[in-house]
Amino acid sequence: MEIVVVSGLSGAGKSRVAAVLEDMDFYCVDNMPLTMMPKFAELCLATHGRYERVVLVTDVRALENTAELFKTFDEMREMGCGLSVIFVEAEVETIVRRYKETRRRHPLDSLGTSIDDAVRKEIEMLAPVRELANEIIDTTGMTLNKLQRSLYKLMDGQDAKALSVTIKSFGFKYGLPIEADLLFDVRFLPNPFYIPDLKHKTGLDDIVKDYVFGLKQSNEFFARVCDMLDFLLPHYIEEGKRYLVVCFGCTGGKHRSVAVSQALLEHLIEQGYPADCIHRDIERD
Repeated sequence: MEIVVVSGLSGAGKSRVAAVLEDMDFYCVDNMPLTMMPKFAELCLATHGRYERVVLVTDVRALENTAELFKTFDEMREMGCGLSVIFVEAEVETIVRRYKETRRRHPLDSLGTSIDDAVRKEIEMLAPVRELANEIIDTTGMTLNKLQRSLYKLMDGQDAKALSVTIKSFGFKYGLPIEADLLFDVRFLPNPFYIPDLKHKTGLDDIVKDYVFGLKQSNEFFARVCDMLDFLLPHYIEEGKRYLVVCFGCTGGKHRSVAVSQALLEHLIEQGYPADCIHRDIERD
């Protein structure tokens, strides 16, 4: 089991780091008390694989006793857990500005103490934790997209192709898919439904695929869709998008949209993108 402890300065972005890791299929627990960490790890191990990647987020209130922290880490490692620490920090001025903008109270901000003093005190208290960190992330001036890219590359070695694409075929007669990011209408293509030998088959059958892509307009349309997606996907990734739903619709969702969706699936896989295909209405009458 892999356990990632996310610690660092209050206001530096620990919760944002945890949110990105959660999108990467980590199971995240915020503000886990130090004394509960080994027991929690034990419970996760008892599930025999259900919780293989876990993130525990802690702040200065749980880390005042650094000796106890190190003892806890050693205990979890002895249990067989792979443990790493990500320390999140930012410049003092940046953290002070964030607190003033949100009007939140710093955990170490007591009566008569300025936010600036509280942040500097926290830096001193967490210095031992920073020393043992496997990775230090400075969020000063860091966009969410840059943070996502850094974490994907750090945790999974992914970078350029860290985008999952779901392709969905559907029939307009059954309504639009509300989850669509990009939607294409292929009803301009001749309908195989009106050809007796094809009517009761689907776009998964070779005879239907051959018919659809035996048309000049089908090939030209498909080439343009591929060109557009080859252009768009790297830019979506650059902006931090991790999931994309591309939908193709025909009248009933059985022939044209299915054939085109399957062809796009093959194209994206060849390009190295994680992709899958869903045919929403293929079983409908």
